[in-house]
Amino acid sequence: MNNYLYHIMTLDEIKTLAPAEAIIRLDAFIVAHPDNDEAYTLRGLRHWALQHRSLAINDYLAALSINPASRARQALDAANDILNYYNKDLYNP
Repeated sequence: MNNYLYHIMTLDEIKTLAPAEAIIRLDAFIVAHPDNDEAYTLRGLRHWALQHRSLAINDYLAALSINPASRARQALDAANDILNYYNKDLYNP
């Protein structure tokens, strides 16, 4: 077995990874640190980068349930702004 796969990286190390790899590492990190709101926020950002919108929003909400002052609030607000965007000039019924 490759011990590298089971090494839990720090959040700073995970931030340097590509989104798909970061999500795998963040899954392991969150199992070990379930009350770390920053880990949920970071995983949400990586999900958003891969266009996994609902997974990203779920992670933002999880972060906010742990810490209402989390920076996940900004990410959630930005996600909602994007999802609620409506341009009547582009709408063609």
